[in-house]
Amino acid sequence: MKKIFILLGHPDNDSLNCTLADEYERGAIEAGHDVRRMNIGEMQFDPILHKGYREIQMLEPDLLSFQENVRWADHFIIFYPSWWSTMPAVLKGLFDRTWLPGFAYKFIDGSYMWKKLMKGKSASMVVTSDTAPLIQRIIFGDTTNELKKGILWFAGFGPIYVHKFGYLKHFGMWRREHMKRKVYGLGKKAK
Repeated sequence: MKKIFILLGHPDNDSLNCTLADEYERGAIEAGHDVRRMNIGEMQFDPILHKGYREIQMLEPDLLSFQENVRWADHFIIFYPSWWSTMPAVLKGLFDRTWLPGFAYKFIDGSYMWKKLMKGKSASMVVTSDTAPLIQRIIFGDTTNELKKGILWFAGFGPIYVHKFGYLKHFGMWRREHMKRKVYGLGKKAK
C-alpha cells in the first residue's frame, strides 16, 4: 500500500477536476492506500513571488502543510485544467512559493548540478482540457512539460504518469462516467 497525496489544482471545488479527484480518492481509499488531500481553492497563501527568489517569503501554514504532505507521500497526484495550454496561475504560484532549495532540490556548490530531493517518489498528473489532447499537442506541443519536467522531474519524481482528458465541452454523460471510472481505477492502482 502507498501513501498518496492528492492535490486538486483547480481553484473551484464545483468542477469536473474536483469530481475526478473525488473518484481517485475513493478508489485509493477502497484499495487500502493511506491518503491525504488538499484543494488549492481552500488554501490560504499569496501565490506571487514579490521579489522573485532574491528574498524568500515566509511560507504560510497551508504552504508548510503542502510541503509536509509532499515529503510524506510515496505518490503525488495533481488534478488541474489546462488553461491557455498551462496550469492555472494559482497552481503555478503554489510551486513558485514552495519548490525551494532544500525542499525539492539542492544545488551542488560551485556547479550547475543539483541533487533531486524527491527521488524514490512517483507522481501523476490528471489534466483536463476543452481541446482534444492530440489536437492540443499538434498545435501547441507538450503542454504538460512545465509541470512534468520543469517541476516534478527536476525534483526527482519518477515515474511520472500523465493522464489527459480533452474535448470536454462535447463530452456526453456516458463519456464523463467512463472518465470517472478510469480515474477511480487509477486511484486503486496508485497511478
